[in-house]
Amino acid sequence: MNADLVRTAHSPNVTERRDCSTALFDADGKMVAQAETMPVHLGAMPFSVAAAVEAFPPESLRPGDSILLNDPYRGGAHLPDLTLVTPVFDRDGESVVAFAANRAHHADVGGGTAGSVGATATEIYQEGLRIPPVKFERGRGHEGDGDEHVGDTGSESVSDDDSEWTADDDDGPCVANEVNEDVLSLILANVRTPSERRGDLRAQTAANATGRRRVHDLLAEHGETLTIAFEALKDYSERRMRDAIADLPDGTYEFADAVEGDGHGNGPLPIRVTVEIDGTDVRVDFAGTADQTPGPVNAVRAVTASATYYAVRCVTDPEIPPNHGCYRPVEIETPDGSLVDPEPPAAVVGGNLETSQRVTDVVFGALAQAAPESVPAAGQGTMNNVTFGGTDPRETVPGDDQYAFYETEAGGFGAHASGDGLDAVHVHMSNTLNTPVEVLETAYPLRVERYALRPDTGGAGEFRGGLGLRRDVRVRDHTARFSVLADRQASRPYGLAGGEPGASGAVALVDDDGAITERLDPKQTRDLPAGSVVSVRTPGGGGFGDPADRDVARIVRDLRLGKLSVEHAREAYGIDPDDVVGTVVDESEDRGDGTEADEDEANEGRSDHAEGSASDE
Repeated sequence: MNADLVRTAHSPNVTERRDCSTALFDADGKMVAQAETMPVHLGAMPFSVAAAVEAFPPESLRPGDSILLNDPYRGGAHLPDLTLVTPVFDRDGESVVAFAANRAHHADVGGGTAGSVGATATEIYQEGLRIPPVKFERGRGHEGDGDEHVGDTGSESVSDDDSEWTADDDDGPCVANEVNEDVLSLILANVRTPSERRGDLRAQTAANATGRRRVHDLLAEHGETLTIAFEALKDYSERRMRDAIADLPDGTYEFADAVEGDGHGNGPLPIRVTVEIDGTDVRVDFAGTADQTPGPVNAVRAVTASATYYAVRCVTDPEIPPNHGCYRPVEIETPDGSLVDPEPPAAVVGGNLETSQRVTDVVFGALAQAAPESVPAAGQGTMNNVTFGGTDPRETVPGDDQYAFYETEAGGFGAHASGDGLDAVHVHMSNTLNTPVEVLETAYPLRVERYALRPDTGGAGEFRGGLGLRRDVRVRDHTARFSVLADRQASRPYGLAGGEPGASGAVALVDDDGAITERLDPKQTRDLPAGSVVSVRTPGGGGFGDPADRDVARIVRDLRLGKLSVEHAREAYGIDPDDVVGTVVDESEDRGDGTEADEDEANEGRSDHAEGSASDE
């Protein structure tokens, strides 16, 4: 399902960054399996399926139906995430046996800011088109072999050979359906990039069609045993989760951190958590967390649950199959009307993006007291959301000349008990890739001027935090509407076990030489004239362990690779590079593998998500 979604979508946000998730649920709407791509979707997708089933009970559905929604207060996370839920019927088309579901982040869903991720909103109505559960595809039931039927998009009739149901020759039922054109037209009329939205929605229908077909393949092979296996798999995950929780020491553990602000002068906004481990159960209580705030950093309960489940799974056993059974031992309490469980019409787009990261940080911080060897230091703690939008000067077709570019920027991962944090990766809730420079510059009227690691940004420790990155983007030949939604620019990601915090981030306008001309607030929206260059500089990860215990060879390697400056080596580690570099180099040369070792070290330190080399700030 996930492969189909990624391969057939139109937007770089899905095809390149893979900002999407897919999952399978049983007939009761309980998750059975999930393609683990976006942790922020882990615990939120079940809320969407539950909302879809509540609005359209199984007895009201037909084979071929699909339900679309994005309302954060009815199962969604934030408005750009559109979730499609498709019932899978038995082979006779009489009863629902499963639901296929997927979620994709659409690069624009209307609202006051191109990209629909803006810092100015104070209520959800300003953030974009809000879609309650609606029928997006309408089924006409099962049809016999050889019949003409409407395909996934509803735009043309296709022969049975092209049906999404034809898995092997003519085996399996054919499901006929059509897109609800009224709903589709309403969506496309309210977004800046209708062609791209249409393409991504078609990809979502195709992904769920694959899910239906695969479930039917399993039913053909296993019959009623399949639904029994669904239950067994959930029970198996629950047993393993409870066993893993039982290995943690019983006790009550507390931690607090804060979102720096909401972009409207309110902050810092504390998030407090108490984690109670009792035998095979975990209770996570966010009492004491700040009240909901006017700015768009409120996280609906589904998002808070996702971040919590993710942290618990990481600390217990990440290999446990992800499904409803994993979450049975975890109880989550969120205060009504708080930053982590707001009431409508609070603005929420940044809650899914920024507050979710801080929820992860505080749950990890509490669990570190119970399992210090299993928890990493804080990662960058932000997604560094950047959007550009406007009229593409390269387009000549009226009505199809708007663009909306959205991406999150990678940063440093926290160090841990067994090694350094990864450099320039998307951390925790944001498990996406970047937008490759070539794709960005081809698809949008923008140019990447610089893309590099930020030396010295990883927190010092026995194991160093991962480095943040710098990405400078120039606006080409037009005025762009720019928005940034970021955090950790006043505070720093915490270290653990004596490790130092990582460096904070920054956003600025720079001149042609890369020098800062204006510091930008981390949460703001503004127009940028042609030629403007925005420099996004992301935080590093926290360090782990006493810096005095760091292996000298690791320090020398970082110096060679440009990840650590001579000045910072002296300041953070108390080492004069002149006294140690030659010794380590000589030892490498004595082994006869100096050049190859350097190349291996460089490859080890280079992030797949940041092609640039280290450079001066």
